[in-house]
Amino acid sequence: MFIQQADLFREVDQETMNEISAIMVEQSYDRGAILFAEGDPADYFFILKEGRVRLAVGKEAEIDYPVSSPGEAFGWSSLVGRDLYTAQAECQTACKLIKIEGESLQKIFNKHPESGMIFFKRLAGAIGQRLIHTYNAFLLRQSPQHDVSYGTRQVMEIAVD
Repeated sequence: MFIQQADLFREVDQETMNEISAIMVEQSYDRGAILFAEGDPADYFFILKEGRVRLAVGKEAEIDYPVSSPGEAFGWSSLVGRDLYTAQAECQTACKLIKIEGESLQKIFNKHPESGMIFFKRLAGAIGQRLIHTYNAFLLRQSPQHDVSYGTRQVMEIAVD
């Protein structure tokens, strides 16, 4: 099963995975499809299976984040107590996505708290990584005297003569 390969679901027990499989739907989308807009009700959580999705925050896409690795998740708002999405998600290519209704997934994790703890710990790590990426990108836009090390993704100052 594909989602068991996704980092967020690694080590989640088989009984929980069977229940999640029963509520998930695999859907295909064309290039240019808007999955959700900033301010839309946050009802679904998505996992990328194929393609590339662009997440953009702000009216002029002040923050832009690509989702391009199979197993990468987005639409977290539906799982973390937010009623509305905080970004727009647009398919940059034809995409195959796994779509899971957030409220149903929460109910499963309420029944299986150990699996829920594993999932939400991994989700917190993924959110942290995205914040670091966004912060680094923001710094680069603000000053041409910074660069990002692609090995460590840390921002470094560039010596200016």
